[in-house]
Order: sequence, then structure tokens, then C-alpha cells
Amino acid sequence: MMKRLMWVALVFFGLALIISMVAKKEAAIVQQVNIDVTPLEGENYLINEEDVLLTIERSFGFPLETMPLGAVNMERLERVLKEEPFVLEANAFVNAENVVNISIVQRQPVLRIIDRNGSNYYLDENAFKMPLSKHFSARVLVATGNIPPYVLDYQGNIEDMLHNLFDLATTIRNDELLHPMIEQIYVNNKRELTLVPKIGRQKILFGRYISVEDKLKRLKIFYTEALPYEGWKKYHTIDLNFEGQIVAK
Repeated sequence: MMKRLMWVALVFFGLALIISMVAKKEAAIVQQVNIDVTPLEGENYLINEEDVLLTIERSFGFPLETMPLGAVNMERLERVLKEEPFVLEANAFVNAENVVNISIVQRQPVLRIIDRNGSNYYLDENAFKMPLSKHFSARVLVATGNIPPYVLDYQGNIEDMLHNLFDLATTIRNDELLHPMIEQIYVNNKRELTLVPKIGRQKILFGRYISVEDKLKRLKIFYTEALPYEGWKKYHTIDLNFEGQIVAK
């Protein structure tokens, strides 16, 4: 009987010790906040450490270094950071020294849109709308011209011009030959597209967003088999609208 009582007493003592340690940990003030933002290619940042700290302070009302650990909910902290338009992933944890560690993965812009109303923004790899950054201007394809205003469900409508532009920009970005060559897409009032290359003064008349794979295939053949012999300055326009051929002027 005495042995059993001793075991019960030890269990209660252990629980009390754990509860005391947890309470002490929760009452301890955050000692430091470490923020690690994974840079984009070229060591570039759309969001930096100061931006992250300001977002946290706006949400919690105080800098984390003035708050007890028990008042800092890690799930809420991650959720607040993920709501920032430049943040793709956010992870937070506290180490044994009461230091809050935060790691941030930035969204990757793939297309910059300047629509017919003058709105200026990025679309990321997941077709998510992002504002421009005050820290860095991403060197991505730019789409201009008669582009309708952004709507939340544009990816669900294959007739939407934004949907087409995003798909075309993604295709070009993933192509080793075209990616370094094309810098702009222009949309006219007939919903016809013109591609503007980085090298040369010619315009690539893409036309309506149809037969995309075939048009780009013909363009790549022209780039690899014709331009190296004729030179970049010879042609003013490259027309992809005629099935099975390229008309260059």
C-alpha cells in the first residue's frame, strides 16, 4: 500500500513539475525573433525582414520581443504571414532559448500585367495576384494593352484573356529557347496578341490564342534555322497566323 502511495505521489510530483515548467516557459518573454527569407533567383527580395516584423506588430499589437511566449500562438503567426501577398509559405517555432524562428518562402512572379485601366501587378507561379514590390522589380514577361480587369476566378474561364496570358507566359517561361528571347506580350482591341522580343526590332504577330503549341513550334524553327543566317535586323514582322508556315516581312 505504501509503495503504491509513493508511486502516486511521484506521479503527481512529476505532473506538478511539468505544469510548473510549462507555466514558466509561457510566462517567459520572447528573447529574439530570427527571420529567414529565402531569396528569389539573383538573391532578390520582394519582402524583407522589416516588412515581416511590421506585419507581425500590426497583427499582434506589439513587437514579439515584448510579449510572453504564452501569448504568441505559432499557428496564428504563420497564418498572418501567409496572408501577405508576397509570402508563399511561412513556418514558425520557438527554440529552447525562447527565440522565435520564422522562415519565409516568397512567391515567384512569372508575369507582370498592366491592364487597360492602368492596374499594375504580378501573377505568380500559381496564378495568384501580387502587388508590385518596393524592394525589387522582377524581370518577367510584361503583358500590356486591352487586358480586362482582374477577377478572382479568371483561371476557371478559358476564354478569359488573363487566363490565356498566364498560360502563354508559363509556356514561354518553361521553354529554354523562348524564355530568354521574349520580353512582352501586347493585346490589341481584337484580342490578338503580339510578342515583342528582347533582341531585334521585329514584332511577332501571334494572333488569337489558338494553335498555341504549333505557333510556338514554328517560331522556334524560325529562330534556329532562319535568323542565324539572315540576321536579327532583316525582318520587321514575323507572322504566325498562317497554318503550317511563317510569313516574315
